[in-house]
Amino acid sequence: MVIETQAAAEIGPATEVALAGTPVNPKRRRTSLSRTRGEKIFAVVNVVVLLLAVAVTLFPFVNVLAQSLSSQKFIDQGTVTIWPQGWNFQTYKLVASDSTFWINYRNTIVYTVVSTAVSMLLSTMFAYAISRKDLKGRGFFIGLALVTMLYSGGIVPTYILVNKLHMTNTIWAIAIPNAISVFNVLVMKSFFENLPHELIEAAEIDGLNTYGTLIRIVLPLSKAVIATMILFYGVANWNSWFPAFLYMDHSSLYPVTVYLRNLIAGASGAQNAGAAADSDLTQIGANIKAVTMILTVLPILFVYPFIQRYFVSGVMLGSVKG
Repeated sequence: MVIETQAAAEIGPATEVALAGTPVNPKRRRTSLSRTRGEKIFAVVNVVVLLLAVAVTLFPFVNVLAQSLSSQKFIDQGTVTIWPQGWNFQTYKLVASDSTFWINYRNTIVYTVVSTAVSMLLSTMFAYAISRKDLKGRGFFIGLALVTMLYSGGIVPTYILVNKLHMTNTIWAIAIPNAISVFNVLVMKSFFENLPHELIEAAEIDGLNTYGTLIRIVLPLSKAVIATMILFYGVANWNSWFPAFLYMDHSSLYPVTVYLRNLIAGASGAQNAGAAADSDLTQIGANIKAVTMILTVLPILFVYPFIQRYFVSGVMLGSVKG
């Protein structure tokens, strides 16, 4: 034991390289491990550039947050940058005191969860199906999906179809018509195609059918792309307002985005009509857009950190092949 310890202690960099079969000068090896002047300069420049990029990215959000908490006169003067001036919580209080706002907020959560679940179910099955090269008519289905990226049925035919299917004033009017994003399907298809084909063949030999292979083999290996698609669909469904505005007839069924959209429209209408200066709508007219953006982005801002590590892997799909 003592002999082995002493032998290990006597082995230096040169001995390690000699044992590997490639002799190198120990002094040169130590020099190569230290950072050169050019590398230090590059590291400093890199840090400065990245800090500037972070500042440029965060400034708009901080500015919007400051405007949402500032009074109207300072926003009109253009003096609000990153710190609120004339603290004003009137808009937040006005929105939070309305019970309809919380009903619509609950609707948004339900619509987002259900719509995202439906989209992920349909998109995953469709993407996995067209990723299988043994699928008959595979080219036809891929072409059919690509056509929908260029042409759509239009608003009026879509509304007539949804109405004929008796889906108006229901959650399915929001979840079904825009359930599949062809772009997301193509990304998932590319990911599934890059999975080792030997795993799928082994699963089929072991007796798994198509659904068993998808659930027990493919999906556990596809956490990155699934998390990325959940984020894409979730953000799109959370921010969506037009389908609900089109297919819902009662304010109690609206999502919060439609509520805030109507609030903005009411504020703009009051200002254009020359409402009194002390009117609630005119007082919040200058910062209600900022409040709208803050209230809309907060839930996504809280959810994103939990799936960020998967998102980083998902956006790099196809860039490097192992």
